[in-house]
Amino acid sequence: MIGVEIFAGAGGLSLGAENAGLKVAVAVEKAPAAASTYRSNHPNVRLLCDDIRAVDPAALGLPSESLILFGGPPCQGFSTSNQRTRGKENDNNWLFEEFLRFVRVLNPEIVVFENVAGIVHTSTGYFLGELVSRLEQLGYKVSYSVLDATRSGVPQRRNRFFCVGCKSKAINISNNLGRESSITVDDAIGDLPELKVGNLDDLLPYGRMANSEYAQKLRGEKTTCTGHLVTKNADHIVERYAHIPPGGNWSNIPPELMGSYKDATRCHTGIYKRLDPSEPSIVLGNFRKNMLIHPSQDRGLSVREAARIQSFPDTYTFSGSIGQQQQQVGNAVPPLMAETVFNEIFDQMLASRPV
Repeated sequence: MIGVEIFAGAGGLSLGAENAGLKVAVAVEKAPAAASTYRSNHPNVRLLCDDIRAVDPAALGLPSESLILFGGPPCQGFSTSNQRTRGKENDNNWLFEEFLRFVRVLNPEIVVFENVAGIVHTSTGYFLGELVSRLEQLGYKVSYSVLDATRSGVPQRRNRFFCVGCKSKAINISNNLGRESSITVDDAIGDLPELKVGNLDDLLPYGRMANSEYAQKLRGEKTTCTGHLVTKNADHIVERYAHIPPGGNWSNIPPELMGSYKDATRCHTGIYKRLDPSEPSIVLGNFRKNMLIHPSQDRGLSVREAARIQSFPDTYTFSGSIGQQQQQVGNAVPPLMAETVFNEIFDQMLASRPV
């Protein structure tokens, strides 16, 4: 089978799909920095850096037989953390119509739609209902579920919505996909180098030998890797970091140091969260804005540390400014999670074929 990814971002979904054995032929991504990241890591994929609304699927010249269309439209409007513009009035939410346009034109054998778990409840389930009913009208047998990334071996408590449609048979995607995993933050990043606030040295040697099978798998035979960029925080922010224990958050900071907040008690529990090295990470999301803190060093996470927590291998490089790289990593689908989903699809497809 061959694949087409739209809303590709940095390519986490494509990487997982490729690792499961799919040949990805075409990808579409609008943001230049994310497109550059995708191109660098998937050189054999035809990448279109363009607004999805300007792309004609029919011009791609792809056969519908043995074709998988997959992607995750921008999810800010479905996110439970975005209460202000969550719902039908958010234009980004209607980009799922572009996904359905590609489905109508390409008529692929399999469709994989990925998004934040919040899509299930946004506008009292309107978008979920539209997605499922429209796919069914196009002849697909549809299954969907909210999946837990830790069950795919990702050291992060991250739930994502997956919807799979198939022309020939029902493919069951359930929240029991994968198996329980106990990979921790320390397993993920414990071998990476010690860094300072504002570090700009991109390429560095490892801090020590790989301390887990997970770390060894992601670093492979490399002795150095890129991505050690860390946000430069103001002194008063760094001062706050020192008061937060592993697993703690903004509530551990003395009130007199939170004067820049109009009402600090309204902060989300993920603000100034110091990761617990003995547990999986909380959701990365916008880890720079939330000021997610290293387990033992008084600084934010580096791009590489976040990539490790997302399950990107150390061979994967990111393009653009530090802010653009942080956004690409935070927004990505964990590749190991994507690989688990595509493996399940292929296994169920193979099981239905006559021997």
